[in-house]
Amino acid sequence: MSSNYQTFKQLHHSDGLLVLPNAWDAYSASLLEKHPFPAVATSSAAVAQALGYSDGENMPFADYLFVVGRIADSIRVPLSVDIEMGYGSSAAAIAENIRRLTDLGVAGINIEDSMFVGSRRVLKDASSFARMLDEVRSLLWSKELFINVRCDTYILNVDGRREETRRRLPLYESAGADGIFLPCIAEEEDILDAVGHTRLPVNVMYIPGLAGVDELQRLGVRRLSLGPAIFSEAYRQVDVFTKHLFTNKKTTA
Repeated sequence: MSSNYQTFKQLHHSDGLLVLPNAWDAYSASLLEKHPFPAVATSSAAVAQALGYSDGENMPFADYLFVVGRIADSIRVPLSVDIEMGYGSSAAAIAENIRRLTDLGVAGINIEDSMFVGSRRVLKDASSFARMLDEVRSLLWSKELFINVRCDTYILNVDGRREETRRRLPLYESAGADGIFLPCIAEEEDILDAVGHTRLPVNVMYIPGLAGVDELQRLGVRRLSLGPAIFSEAYRQVDVFTKHLFTNKKTTA
């Protein structure tokens, strides 16, 4: 196994909780590596917004590849990429996009089990998504890559989300997923239920009101993604700074 892939995989099975920050360019990734975080991921929403696009695969994949390449060249820790829905309409197209990422040295990806119908995001059929995932994994059989499946039952707040999550997890596990990502899950009972219905490491996303690191670890969570939180805070500070600059008569160099 390549060292970055091996390191990234082991981080999901170590004693501590993997706190994974999300960067949007080479400089932010370099700063996060210095803190130090043991790995860095991208936030597709943050990268898209930084380039002037809205999230949801509105950013050209070629633009995304350029940014990922610059990040990969700027850090030494493992890099995971949020590939959204895969930027392709078939398993072959998605696998080819992933292959281009692995050629850049990417150690892991996130891929979502939802899609857009018009302007509305909805869950994909679980069995169809699992078959696609299995085919992608087969096409990438020679590639060392941690595939983290983003299950969108909670972020979409679907009816019966706990039961629907429970139904989907074993399908994705059997199809070759290495981890499960449940953004916007927050209640202790929901987290415990998800962790109890898969052998895969469970990943949650930072949102206000989420339990702290120690509590998440007690619940069995293996990875905490920061999502667009750092990006949002950085750009909030732009607003704070400019307001402060123009409301104070004295400035310092």
